[in-house]
Amino acid sequence: MGERKLRVVVADDSLLIRQGVVALFSIIDDVEVVAECDDLPTLLDAVAEHRPDVVLTDVCMPPTLTDEGIQAAATIRADHPGTGVLVLSQYAEAENVLALFDNGSEGVGYLLKERVSDPDELGRAIRSVGAGGSVVDPQIVEVLLSARGGGTSAVDRLTPRERDVMGLIAEGYNNASIGERLVLSERAVAKHINSIFSKLDLGEDDEVHKRVRAVLTWLAH
Repeated sequence: MGERKLRVVVADDSLLIRQGVVALFSIIDDVEVVAECDDLPTLLDAVAEHRPDVVLTDVCMPPTLTDEGIQAAATIRADHPGTGVLVLSQYAEAENVLALFDNGSEGVGYLLKERVSDPDELGRAIRSVGAGGSVVDPQIVEVLLSARGGGTSAVDRLTPRERDVMGLIAEGYNNASIGERLVLSERAVAKHINSIFSKLDLGEDDEVHKRVRAVLTWLAH
């Protein structure tokens, strides 16, 4: 009996792009497309019906052509936590990336469409997200960090304990849960997090965006 294939739903309002992605998946041995969608309502219905391992969705689709891919990711993560979501975009839009990673990085990814022309790279991204990992396009990380004058090498400045804390932040844990896992008080966790933000040059953002940017820096490293 062959290895179980990853079941994928593909969503994009452009027929040409959607068929191109499906054609790429057809030459990836361990991936099976179970549904194609062209708008947000159809996508959510398909996920409820097929319970796929991964959804690959355009960031902008009908009905509003704004952030349907981000909305879909939030709904799918809440209603079907075992389903990974890989969002595709034509542009490196910081706001959408920050929103996607607001609730942790497990089982989500954000890639530029130019990346999906390579079946090997597309296959790796789908497998990573399907296994609960994360994928972040390098160009997006550069955009998010350029304003801070920082880079992924800033992670090297973190202490071993700060790395432990950062790893749990990337998994979506809050301060109280991090403290429980590392046997630290919430005050100690907060102190470590403030130090992480400082070392990663994230001092000007609000708390949520600082956490998300820290996660993206960590994942890129």
